Amino acid sequence: MLCWPFFAEQQTNCRYACTEWGVGVEVAGGVRRESLEARIREAMAGDKGREMRRRAEEWKEAAVRATQPGGRALTNLDDLIHDVLLPRKSS
Repeated sequence: MLCWPFFAEQQTNCRYACTEWGVGVEVAGGVRRESLEARIREAMAGDKGREMRRRAEEWKEAAVRATQPGGRALTNLDDLIHDVLLPRKSS
């Protein structure tokens, strides 16, 4: 993922994608053709790109596990539905 944050939450999204999650490369502010080409080559063929693909695969596997029956995402959704949305029976 190439990130070129401009305004609003884009800086936060860029930080997470590039630094925290390891699946992005930031494009610096003064974008020139040569610097953009270097970032694309880095993301597609360089060591950084291989590492990003490995991390993306890890995130994919985590997402699949979370959405399987009994996974964290479905468990949390069920908890939300039962705790917040469904009316409670009075005793």
